[in-house]
Amino acid sequence: MVGSQPKAADLLLALALAGALVAVVFLTTGGTDLVPNTWVEIALTVIGAGTAGAVLLAGGRDRRSGGVVLLLFGALAALTYASIAWSVAPDASWVEANRTLSYLSVFGLGIAFARLAPDRWPAIVGAVALAATAVCSYTLLAKVFPASLDPTDLLGRLQVPFGYFNATGLIAALGLVPSVWAGTRPDAPLLARALSPPAIAILSAVLVLSYSRGALVAAAVGLCCWFALAPLRLRSAAILALGVAGGAVITAWALGRQAIIGDDVALHARTAAGHSFGLVLLIVLALVGLLGGAAAVAMERVGLSARTRRRVSTALVVLVALVPVGGVVALAASSRGLTGEVSHLWTRATSGSVSNNPGRLGQLGSSRGNYWSVGLKVGEHALLGGVGARGYETARPRYTPSLLQTDAHSYVIETFADLGLVGLVLNLALLAAWVIATRRTLGAADRAGERAGLVALLSVVVVFGVHSAIDLTWFIPGVAIPALLCAGWLAGRGSLPMRGQAGPRPSPSFSPGRAAALVGLAAVTLAAAWVIWQPLRSSQADAAGIAALSRGDGQAALANARAAVTSDPVSAQALWILANVYGDLGRLADAHRELVEATSVQPSNPTTWEILGVYDLKHGLRSEAVSALRRAHRLEPFSPQVAQELTSALADLARG
Repeated sequence: MVGSQPKAADLLLALALAGALVAVVFLTTGGTDLVPNTWVEIALTVIGAGTAGAVLLAGGRDRRSGGVVLLLFGALAALTYASIAWSVAPDASWVEANRTLSYLSVFGLGIAFARLAPDRWPAIVGAVALAATAVCSYTLLAKVFPASLDPTDLLGRLQVPFGYFNATGLIAALGLVPSVWAGTRPDAPLLARALSPPAIAILSAVLVLSYSRGALVAAAVGLCCWFALAPLRLRSAAILALGVAGGAVITAWALGRQAIIGDDVALHARTAAGHSFGLVLLIVLALVGLLGGAAAVAMERVGLSARTRRRVSTALVVLVALVPVGGVVALAASSRGLTGEVSHLWTRATSGSVSNNPGRLGQLGSSRGNYWSVGLKVGEHALLGGVGARGYETARPRYTPSLLQTDAHSYVIETFADLGLVGLVLNLALLAAWVIATRRTLGAADRAGERAGLVALLSVVVVFGVHSAIDLTWFIPGVAIPALLCAGWLAGRGSLPMRGQAGPRPSPSFSPGRAAALVGLAAVTLAAAWVIWQPLRSSQADAAGIAALSRGDGQAALANARAAVTSDPVSAQALWILANVYGDLGRLADAHRELVEATSVQPSNPTTWEILGVYDLKHGLRSEAVSALRRAHRLEPFSPQVAQELTSALADLARG
């Protein structure tokens, strides 16, 4: 009875954490909607501060665990905020700094959780498995019931609920190892072990149907990490094989139906095919669940000697290791030779385009090389501090004719472009400190079950890290937060005693010093929440001003537009709207002043100069228009629109 209480507590905590992770996914989606993302960031900051307060009250041993890592993460957040001062897009940097602060809070939450309850690691692993499975189940249900859940999505690739295919693939990849862990735990209930293969079937199907090659690579690396470091390899292989087989059946059926995977398919056709798809899902998942239950029972009854288990486990590890070895041998045997073939494959993988259908899974072409090349150029011209957090998108038109607005699709390249060498060095120090802290945690795990759980947490972090190295998923809270929570727990666990080990548990205590620290923490938290709120407050004031202007209430529009500038004084958008309001009120000099102010606030943003130049040209300020548009053309030399506007301004100036 006593032993069942911790398991019940772990289950309840896992359900609560999974619910929170799922809520973050559906509230923040792709991470671009300012309203829900702002409130989620504030909530995460407050929760993180609350757990920090709990750690202050609880005290306890081994206070150094995760401390250095947390300080370095805090320094990264501070650098992100500081970059607002030199950013080419300070308003975007402010928003990105707020996101980084909320990520710091989640990381700190993981550390605090490890300190307060070092034996509750099953809840975190279970929460990631449950959350990933729940999100991916919804993704498949959107194909089953498109009219109700996703009527406007005309693409065949799975992208719900993020609106981004690779993030959908990544959430599935994040859940694979935790789901394998859930099916291999000898002390887990039979039902939990029976449900593990159906969960893996759902995750693997979503992973493939998202057509995300990066997510597939990250999932493979995560699984290799699991099989290399975790015990229970035989159980893991059996559970994984059973789940992947079910996912393969689901995937094969879907790939054979154009109404499921095709683009621009009529809603009625998608609905009919979706209902059939739902029936296939039910049948396959039920069968896999039954087989999973039978496998769990068989694992309990059939025992292998330690020697046999060791031999088979070694064979599995060797088999996995032979895959890259076989690849190298095949490359060496090609007509180009090893180095020539590697160079050829790298060129194909980092250039050219790729289709948006299932065939992309077998294609090497990618636009990543273009993004990375531009990112390196941006960073080289702002070597020390970069162009400011999230400034790559504003700076990139100076270096490429591509008009596609996008991120660098690599955390490393984006960091170099945005935060320069300082940001790269700080991130490298943060990674090194985290690896040292995690090694300490893994070294303290002296039980097979605990070590398996810690390796599952590590695999989640590895999957996210690999994927973020080749994509922009750092900016999507729904996939970043589970990994940060796991990373924080690993950094903070250290050698804290587990349940039943020697040593008294610390009890909450108050002292003048702790009371002062709590008051200071509360004050800092309130200030942080206010800072996070300001960009949203400015955006909402802008919207109110535009609405007031549309109904003819000029004074209300002016008041709201001024409030927007006050809330976010580095926002060019707020200044443009204020200038527009002044123009509608006939105050042209004031309108011109605000447009000039926008170029002062964001002098390296070509759009601020273009808007000023067009305004000057419209109002007969010919030489001023030419000067502004020349500046815009220098910052965006490949834009045909800016070139045409400059040509018109020069012609107008020549006519006198």
